[in-house]
Amino acid sequence: MTVYDVIVLAGGAAKRLGGADKPAVRVGGRALLDRVLAACSGAGATVVVGGRRPTSRPVTWTREVPEGGGPLAALGAGVRLTTAERFLVLSADLPFLGPATVEALLAAAGEDGREGALCTDPDGRDQPLVAVYRGEPLRRELALIATEHGGLAGLPLRLLTGELDLARVDAGPHAAFDCDTWDDIAAARARIREHGAVLDEWITSVKNELAIELDVDTDVLLDLARDAAHGVARPAAPLTTFLVGYAAARASADAGPEEAAAAVAEAARKATALALRWEAEGAEKATPPAGSGEQGPAASGEQAGTP
Repeated sequence: MTVYDVIVLAGGAAKRLGGADKPAVRVGGRALLDRVLAACSGAGATVVVGGRRPTSRPVTWTREVPEGGGPLAALGAGVRLTTAERFLVLSADLPFLGPATVEALLAAAGEDGREGALCTDPDGRDQPLVAVYRGEPLRRELALIATEHGGLAGLPLRLLTGELDLARVDAGPHAAFDCDTWDDIAAARARIREHGAVLDEWITSVKNELAIELDVDTDVLLDLARDAAHGVARPAAPLTTFLVGYAAARASADAGPEEAAAAVAEAARKATALALRWEAEGAEKATPPAGSGEQGPAASGEQAGTP
């Protein structure tokens, strides 16, 4: 696994949001900052530059000098608290950033001679706050810029990126999407409710809310819920999936994520088989099998009411 630190810039004024606390604005029930932190859970040190606020996992806090000094000053403040050879730099308003983009950036930054890698959006624009930088050249350029301009406050990021040999990574249509306005927030909230995305978004949100690091086959659980609802009764679906989770937790106590996922699959298999047996029984006629020697009242010549 690639070792890296992460710096998240979360101290902007959010003027186009009317001064709202942008990193705390929720999309899909989770704060924007928490969504970004979830995408880089494999980082060594996690430094957030901005005002302190509750977060989904522990971070180190710092502030740019002066406060409100802009992204280059914030980056300079974060760099002082990182030690890894490479570090990921992100803004705190990326609702659709995922681990796959982080891994792609780390891989591109590892190419021979490269001093980092940054994402480009669908229009081909560089996104220097969705990027991975090598520590030594970035520290060197920050020091040169600070010496030339008397500090980093108020300076544009292009002064930095223009001096580094950076690979470009296509971010796709959503990974570099940032939320600068309320229209952007509304668009992000609408997208996660689209038919093709809502289930994955919901499951990811639940796992983050419950601090569960577990990859399971959701199709298996959905099939189980369907079979329990159809073969037994509608309320059986959620209760059965709960019991499957409980059984899997007991079976995989102190095990790793892979063993836990296997335990879920096995418990779901057993519960599905049981639900199908229930369904089959309900479809059968309540008559004894041929050759059993058992006879009902009509076959034995008895009549209802005969003593």
